Amino acid sequence: MSALSGHKILVFVGEIYEDLELWYPKLRLIEAGAHVVVAGPEANANYNGKNGYPCTSDVAIAEIDPADFTGLVVPGGFMPDKLRRDPKVLQIVRDFHDAGKPIGAICHGGWIPISAGVYKGIRVTGSPGIKDDLVNAGAIWEDAAVVIDRNHVTSRRPDDLPDFCRGLIEVLAAGDV
Repeated sequence: MSALSGHKILVFVGEIYEDLELWYPKLRLIEAGAHVVVAGPEANANYNGKNGYPCTSDVAIAEIDPADFTGLVVPGGFMPDKLRRDPKVLQIVRDFHDAGKPIGAICHGGWIPISAGVYKGIRVTGSPGIKDDLVNAGAIWEDAAVVIDRNHVTSRRPDDLPDFCRGLIEVLAAGDV
């Protein structure tokens, strides 16, 4: 049996997402046995990554019920700055946080949990470019490849993806399905 057999993971996508920060975790989670669902502003729509790699959403964010998922991944890029303006995105993040379900955010992906108001008192890392935003949101900043605090798994940049994915899989595997 795979480490994440029975897990259903939600991944956000939108225009100008960071290509590696979506695809690397998506493929690692599938490899570990999880079922991964990619949600964007529209269902079955193509979104272009920052470096031009396309991703087709499986479902629309508006159709998501957080109760159907065991974890959430928020890639970076410029996408999080737009998606965090969607009240449904913020409610999804709050629902995952309140339920203690794993939330992984990498690089600028931390903007979405910041806007959802879930980082107060949480140890995190993220792109140095959003360090002030994280601190101003009440997070406890650490400069590390991966920071795990309860159900939150965060990393700084694409170079941290191996540590990010190991941490995310560890936290997911430790939870009940």
